[in-house]
Amino acid sequence: MSIFLHKTSDFFFMKVFVKFTIPVIFLFRPITAGFLLNKLHPLNVAWFFYMIRFYVVPLVLGHSVIGVLSFPLEPEIALVIYDNENFLLTKNQ
Repeated sequence: MSIFLHKTSDFFFMKVFVKFTIPVIFLFRPITAGFLLNKLHPLNVAWFFYMIRFYVVPLVLGHSVIGVLSFPLEPEIALVIYDNENFLLTKNQ
């Protein structure tokens, strides 16, 4: 929203949006690329959330396919993950 309104805007929704997103952006600062402009930090954080939602959540929920709109190398990555998991679970003691 900061593309359209300034952070200090009196618009109610902008105040609420800034109040809830600034702490999240601050938490992601250590893993945010240093060369990004300050205006692009929220976009970078949104990208992290997208990647977590796209890859981690389906794996945690037990889906065999990582995402509906799969990336080109996704089947190979999933195969490696599931082969390693099967290897670790079936390892002879």
